[in-house]
Amino acid sequence: MVISGQYFGWNYGFEQGGTIGLMVAALFITVFYTAFVFSYSELSTSIPHAGGPSAYARRAMGPFAGFMTGISVLIEFVFAPPAIAVATGAYINFLIPAVNPVYATVVIFIFFILINTIGVKGAALIELVATIIALIGLAIYFAAGSTHVRLDYIFTENALPNGWTGVYMAIPFAIWFYLAVEGGAMAAEEVQNPKKDIPKGFITGILTLALCTIGTLMITAGLGGGVGQPADNPLPQALASVYGEGHFLPKLVAIIGLAGLIASLHGIIIGYSRQTFALSRAGYLPKFLSRLSKRQIPTWGLLIPGGIGVIAAANATFANQLIILAVFGAAMMYCLSLVSLFILRKKEPDLHRPFKVYYPIVPGIAIVLGIISLFCVIYYSVFNQSLPLFGVNVPLLYVLLFIYVAGSAYYYLVGRHKLLPIEEEFGVFDELDQTESEENQPAVKVMKSDTELGS
Repeated sequence: MVISGQYFGWNYGFEQGGTIGLMVAALFITVFYTAFVFSYSELSTSIPHAGGPSAYARRAMGPFAGFMTGISVLIEFVFAPPAIAVATGAYINFLIPAVNPVYATVVIFIFFILINTIGVKGAALIELVATIIALIGLAIYFAAGSTHVRLDYIFTENALPNGWTGVYMAIPFAIWFYLAVEGGAMAAEEVQNPKKDIPKGFITGILTLALCTIGTLMITAGLGGGVGQPADNPLPQALASVYGEGHFLPKLVAIIGLAGLIASLHGIIIGYSRQTFALSRAGYLPKFLSRLSKRQIPTWGLLIPGGIGVIAAANATFANQLIILAVFGAAMMYCLSLVSLFILRKKEPDLHRPFKVYYPIVPGIAIVLGIISLFCVIYYSVFNQSLPLFGVNVPLLYVLLFIYVAGSAYYYLVGRHKLLPIEEEFGVFDELDQTESEENQPAVKVMKSDTELGS
């Protein structure tokens, strides 16, 4: 879900913070995500639920908090795929200049929405293969670029173009290195042993990303990637600046980079479909969104958010506005999830917690850094950017206000009257904890039982 963040998006932070400012912002965000992932592992293993953060918030703070957290997740997971699709179009255009990047963006996006109808097992296999290829691509990029790094590109006169304020301005784009790492929790009902496997996935994932982030940022900056106008295909462009555009290495990294973009596009599509399914099953959204196909796929929960994403992708000139919307949703959800952890520790001290974070130090660090990150996203990005829609530039603040106001109106007029009782929403998991061992608890049983409850 995250690997494409190495291949594009973060480089817009060079414009805001310069090379040094973005590096400091990336270090700050790495510390935040490390603390957050350990905290999030406690939540996701205590409550292995497809709703992820919305389920944690509902259990901790009640139905409306669960709904608002779920909307924040949808903002993150609905606007991240079109941003990735835009970058995919830019990579294809780099390889084949005759191909219109907008057409490539839309076709790729629709294709992978349809691919997700084949079922989670096939989708996960594609995801795994694409991610491994993308990591190989990063290794090639590091090897090809490291011998041409120039320190004068890193420590330029514009290393801090906006002073130390630039660090805060670059934070929204540094988040893109790690955005969606929490998405694994949304597959909790389809993992064989979520209470052991999810922490392993989160912790090894964050270590892999931290190492890749150091390499990607240092080498791209050292090749001159922080100079000039940011592009949606920064890695091939950086290599082309030293090897030439006709050289096979930039083209090879661009081809492999497509695997990274496809991996994340594919994975986040899985994530938003499961989040929509969970919110619908709980009663927050219309019931038809949680209807499952014969392959156990929430078809409408896949197609309708995907349609919104396709429209956004087709209208975007660059990915940065979509990145900001996705980052805002993520930062809001991170803060609400961490608040949920603190409340659940007080409210349900006896809740079965297979994985326990070092409390309160680690979640305390995470929530302080998370609040700072959310402020930076709002103050330095949301207030200053617009999203092009059908030829009209709509301020991002208006887009977000519309989503939250419309969502709240639906909740109070319709959703709250159709909510699945909280005892049923979480009873399945509590009962499984008490009656069966973790090893004998395949996740498909959980999804089947929960679907029956929802219907």
